[in-house]
Amino acid sequence: MKLQLKINGKRHAVEAERDMPLLWVLRDYLGFSGTKFGCGAGLCGACTVHVDGKAVRACITPVGTVARADITTIEGLSADNSHPIQRAWIVEQVPQCGYCQSGMIMAASALLKEKPAPGPEDVRAAMTNLCRCGTYPRVERAILRAARASGAGAADERAQS
Repeated sequence: MKLQLKINGKRHAVEAERDMPLLWVLRDYLGFSGTKFGCGAGLCGACTVHVDGKAVRACITPVGTVARADITTIEGLSADNSHPIQRAWIVEQVPQCGYCQSGMIMAASALLKEKPAPGPEDVRAAMTNLCRCGTYPRVERAILRAARASGAGAADERAQS
């Protein structure tokens, strides 16, 4: 079946079954290899992308359900790693093995879009992605740094003082 997808701001026509996971269309049909396969059950989050601005697990999302949506992969977050989350990830030296990082970054950027000034508890509750290297403290620091850099975190800290 011919599907039209809008990925990272560009239209793509793909021939795929409507029930095929979005992950495989992104990786195998369109070459967006930044989105990773982890568990295949929507549990680990390595495959996290944005669909209409919300974080979703691409391994369990049928491509036919997102044909009219705006899909963003890690490749579309920013062309030059200038997104506040990406900059904070670098400063905090978050990655260890790096496999889960694109999914973590996509989940974190969706969190900040939804809640620009999260506290540590908000970050811990929202970040359900798994990291086999255990970089969770660095992930939390990076997300809070990105919130402060955008101004929202700083305003929130002033309000709590």
